[in-house]
Amino acid sequence: MVRFLRDLVAIPAESSHERPVIERIHREMEKVGFDEIRTDPMGNLFGRIGSGKKIIMMDSHTDAVGVGDPKEWAWDPYKGKVEDGFVYGRASSDQRGGMASLVYAGKIIKELGLEGDYTLYVVGSVQEEDCDGLAWLYILKEDGIRADCVVLTEPTNLQVYRGQRGRMEIEVHFRGRSCHASAPERGDNPIYKMTPLVREIEALNTRLRDDAFLGKGTIAVTDIRSMSPSLCAVPGACSIHLDRRLTTGDTKESAVAEVKALAGAQGAEVEILSYDVPSYTGLRYPMEKYYPTWVLEENHPLVQAGVSTYEALHGKPPVVDKWTFSTNGVGSMGLMGVPTIGFGPGEEDVAHSVLERVPIRHLVEAAKFYAAFPLTYVSTVVSG
Repeated sequence: MVRFLRDLVAIPAESSHERPVIERIHREMEKVGFDEIRTDPMGNLFGRIGSGKKIIMMDSHTDAVGVGDPKEWAWDPYKGKVEDGFVYGRASSDQRGGMASLVYAGKIIKELGLEGDYTLYVVGSVQEEDCDGLAWLYILKEDGIRADCVVLTEPTNLQVYRGQRGRMEIEVHFRGRSCHASAPERGDNPIYKMTPLVREIEALNTRLRDDAFLGKGTIAVTDIRSMSPSLCAVPGACSIHLDRRLTTGDTKESAVAEVKALAGAQGAEVEILSYDVPSYTGLRYPMEKYYPTWVLEENHPLVQAGVSTYEALHGKPPVVDKWTFSTNGVGSMGLMGVPTIGFGPGEEDVAHSVLERVPIRHLVEAAKFYAAFPLTYVSTVVSG
């Protein structure tokens, strides 16, 4: 698993450039004996084990974020350094570690004869870092697979996760009138219109909904830009980008309405952005950048199957919690309603950082969990 993971870390494969990492995973799936391996028109990879009635899908997205400033790194982010029981490097935790464990869970299932009345698909999904949930919207709408459940392998520190806040990307635009900056009174400067709105959005963040399990909704201005013919001219337009995190009770409509209701937003255009970037195969599948909140109740059979799997392996119950960041669950459960949980190697708080790493022990424990889970799930659903 460590050798395989180091190979994966060595492949940058950012969103829409996943082909090399997909090909590397395909070869490893062949090596360990998956029953069938294929890709769909978007480029998502499917490794199948079994042909039983219950359709279990386990996901690891295959794209990675970039490294930012290379000078920030104390080691080569693409070497997969092994030290003190960890594999270090970009995507080691988010999310190639999950894939390494999944592929070798397939090997465990085959070698120990853990097949049953289920079909397991190990999915290597694409474009998650740029548009979480997009691949699963495509898989569940276009590939014709009827999934009974989805297990995400994003880092959970070996805890069972059952939900996350949603998110959406909003932009606010003010139009003005451009003129030469030597006589600004001739124009209408939209930056001055935007300034009070930015302050109001900062204040709005303090009074958004809270939830006992998922936590508080948030809103943040993450970019501001203007359109001007030169630096010697008053701009004709100004825009801000908003990162809006959605908790229980927040909707697309309510989040937009909260921004529009601000006094400083009067006369502004408020827009929900869309994603329309081709995958590495060239396929375009546009999606609105609204990624809904999702939570699976703690007594749901899928959550209980995750808990039972962990208890059987460790002799004690797991921590049941939620992610702070967003995952493909916004597509599988948030948009498509397929029951979804998470269990993954690695720690969420080092993802996307220059300290990204995954404990080797986590790779082993996660592989055990993924191998044991399908039979536990089938028995839990039947008995439930």
